[in-house]
Amino acid sequence: MGVVESPALATRVVGYLPTWAGDVNTLPYNKLSHINYSFVLPTAQGGITGVSSGDARLRSLVTLAHAQGVKVLIAVGGWNDGNDSAFEQLAANASTRTAFVNNLVNFVNAAGLDGVDIDWEYPDPGTSGNNYALLMRELGTAMHSRGKLLTAAVVANGYTGGGVQASVFSDVDFLNIMAYDGGQPHSTYDYGVQSLNYWKGRGLPASKAVLGVPFYGRSPSSYVGYSELVARDSQAPYKDNVGDVYYNGIATIQAKTRLGMQNGGVMIWELSQDTSGSTSLLNAIYTVAQGTGGTGAVRLVNKASGRCVDISGPSTADGAIIHQWSCHTGPSQQWAMEATDSGYYRFVSRHSGKALDVRDVSSADGAGLQQWSYSGGGNQQFKPVALGNGYHRLEARHSGKVLDVTGCQAGSGDGTLLQQWTWSNNDCQQFRLEAQ
Repeated sequence: MGVVESPALATRVVGYLPTWAGDVNTLPYNKLSHINYSFVLPTAQGGITGVSSGDARLRSLVTLAHAQGVKVLIAVGGWNDGNDSAFEQLAANASTRTAFVNNLVNFVNAAGLDGVDIDWEYPDPGTSGNNYALLMRELGTAMHSRGKLLTAAVVANGYTGGGVQASVFSDVDFLNIMAYDGGQPHSTYDYGVQSLNYWKGRGLPASKAVLGVPFYGRSPSSYVGYSELVARDSQAPYKDNVGDVYYNGIATIQAKTRLGMQNGGVMIWELSQDTSGSTSLLNAIYTVAQGTGGTGAVRLVNKASGRCVDISGPSTADGAIIHQWSCHTGPSQQWAMEATDSGYYRFVSRHSGKALDVRDVSSADGAGLQQWSYSGGGNQQFKPVALGNGYHRLEARHSGKVLDVTGCQAGSGDGTLLQQWTWSNNDCQQFRLEAQ
């Protein structure tokens, strides 16, 4: 059951836009496929409140989005201070369920919307889950018979996930999986993997599993928007924490986007928290979703020489030597940063698909760098540590040594080999991560 989608992008990029934040006139519509306007609230009698179908801001949003092929849905519910009593009551009774469905149909038609996103946080397993399933079946039939979409936001995993029964999977076009707010740090790459695996393991088709990513950070005591974090720390886009506030920087967002593209796409909470330009997380998602600008790749530019980390040859073979070379736009100097865990990344060549690797898993000073098929080893994982000057040191996980240009100033020409070496804070051990 469902309708044929014709989104602006080939990959789903679903952005939530709150009723209380953001400017509909400046949204980068071309980088989105769906926008969920958030939120209208249900009443216990099956009504809806909070936003009218004639709301001027909503009307402008629909007009501007549709002009660029972007679908707009109305999101219903939200966290609402943890109070889901209206959903519980309306879903428990056939007449109020039908009233709710009819009210949403009328709202969607009047506002010219493309569908409904149900964000009931959360139906518990048992009676509540049974009623949720009945509601979603009726709502799905009503939406799809009119050529509209039905989606839902769901918890990442765990007990309350069971409140969304498997029967619902056929009633929705896709599920927006809220893979954030899960511990501290709250939204790691691994948590995204676990969340997708939970839903797919329950039978949700991969094509309907949309991975949610946060445009905000969390500390033990606060929520902080990404744009505020960038204002606090100019290096915030290139790491995943500012002090005790953990979030997703550009590299992690792009790694998650690649993961989402292997499934049903990505979802964002929420658009008004982003920046613009080179630090924008939506721009980072777009470069991956479009498949242009590559795959969220970077060039590694050495501070001492101004040259780029490069594959000799350029070869596609395991064991090809890594050296430095005058920077150019070729893929042998472009490395996709893919998060592993704990702040480490694998650097995967866009030229060969091989990973940056320390030869022989050596922990010695002077061990050379090569490319090799990724195997998950610590010698293929590096932690970028911001130095506060626009450059990073790249620490090998297995050795704690850093990426280094052999011979330093004396050997700064084309073809000079790369090695690992104990950190000594010289310019030959500092690299700028240039987005490609």
